[in-house]
Amino acid sequence: MTLHTVDLDETGWLLDTEGGSPVPADRLDEHFARELTPPSWATDILVYAHGWQTSPKAAAEAARRLTTLAEEGYAARPALYPALGDRFAPWTVVVRWPSRSGPLRRGYRMIRSRAHALSADGGHAPRVIGQLLDGLNERRADPSAARVLANRAGQYVHLVGHSFGCRVLCEAVQWAAGDRPGQTLGWSRPAPAGRPFTVDSMLLLQMAAPRNAFETMFAALADAPLHGPVVATHSRRDWATGLWHKLADQRRGIGSRGIGRAPEPVSAIRMLPPDEPYPKRSLDHWFVSVDAGEVFTAGWGPSGAHSDHLHPETAHLLLSLANHSRSEHGG
Repeated sequence: MTLHTVDLDETGWLLDTEGGSPVPADRLDEHFARELTPPSWATDILVYAHGWQTSPKAAAEAARRLTTLAEEGYAARPALYPALGDRFAPWTVVVRWPSRSGPLRRGYRMIRSRAHALSADGGHAPRVIGQLLDGLNERRADPSAARVLANRAGQYVHLVGHSFGCRVLCEAVQWAAGDRPGQTLGWSRPAPAGRPFTVDSMLLLQMAAPRNAFETMFAALADAPLHGPVVATHSRRDWATGLWHKLADQRRGIGSRGIGRAPEPVSAIRMLPPDEPYPKRSLDHWFVSVDAGEVFTAGWGPSGAHSDHLHPETAHLLLSLANHSRSEHGG
């Protein structure tokens, strides 16, 4: 499996893959076109952003593990994903950012501030990742093209974040909303024309953000180029977004207790085993809060199960999002 990496500095700016120097602003699109053109064999594009205390090597390993689990899950039970047809071939891009810090409470506060600085107060991550997604959208095969077997020809874009990486992705998609309001969340809503790109699903694993983040920090996601649901997992054994988030923000986070208040009602479901299908009606909402407390249980030390997010059940949820994304294009 070949992974492709996008490396950001502490301001969220893109670094060249060879020398590690900043890519000039007027060469971003050229860089992405040269380095990140989806291959013709790919059916789905996965963009993965890692979380706290993750080295570049560990970030690549996590993305590789998730991709492998998805491939294995599809191969084992293709009948659960009929809209995928006879082939699921993901192509994965890893967004890496400097997330290492000191331990415990001080380190959590530090990375919370850095994740915010990547995107706000002059941070460049939203623009850089937004242009990445825009370029992927332009160079991918059009999902609205003619039918091929049970599916429409095309490549689908799925965003997957973990921990603070969820914030980085949300900021990027929200940035792209700009002055193009459209009310796009959920597959049942038609995707308006004129979008810079369209994301087909967003899966946020153990998100490190306040429970009301979609009502406050990320309220503009409702107008963003996201033609699919925002799906966030949570587990009470995630102490990083429970205890440490409460100490830093005076309240527990999404990864510990799930999505709280949001612009629209939140659908609350449990994470299903790999052999049990997700009905479309359970995922076709603006916001879906998935209780993964029976799956995300392992962990030691102060973070608990915060990083216990890569399981066959996780891949099954991702595959189900990919499957239902296609059904909206006529599959």
